[in-house]
Amino acid sequence: MFNYFGYPVPMVLPTRWLSAHEQQCWRAFLIACQSLISGIDAQLLRDSGLPHGYYEILVHLSEAPGRALRMSELARASTYSKSRLSHAVARLEDRGWVKRLECPTDRRGQIAQLTDEGFVTLAAAAPGHVEHVRQALIDVLTPEQLTQLGEISAAIIAAAKEGTGQGHGVCEPPECEQDPAADVA
Repeated sequence: MFNYFGYPVPMVLPTRWLSAHEQQCWRAFLIACQSLISGIDAQLLRDSGLPHGYYEILVHLSEAPGRALRMSELARASTYSKSRLSHAVARLEDRGWVKRLECPTDRRGQIAQLTDEGFVTLAAAAPGHVEHVRQALIDVLTPEQLTQLGEISAAIIAAAKEGTGQGHGVCEPPECEQDPAADVA
């Protein structure tokens, strides 16, 4: 169906309202997510002076070869938009934890690299962060629930990626146990 100007008219579908049970689950999920992220952010700020988003950037850089990623790759790996990421990396540069380098293969590209000072900051923040994540999420779930959480999260991420063309890494159950001291989280 087209309007007078020849543009397609969007088809209006009836609203699929949530049932009482669906609404209860949705609201519980929202509160759980907000509580978890608020608690993580508060712990990191209190104990390390860095917000969770900055911690996330430092983790991604610490896990990359040479502790460096193109800004576009870092944006895809993180929960930041490209513009917010650029601002956050500038703040991390001001603190001496990250430095920006010109991309040798693309004049328009930039690379964010974790400095030694940034790695020391991350290493100091990691134990308290991991303990908080363990207490707030991992230890309150059974192993089966944790596996289900990974599967549920993967489904939500896939749906979001399908709808927006974006997405983030998927939590997969480990095939073997890792050395917990190696985890930065």
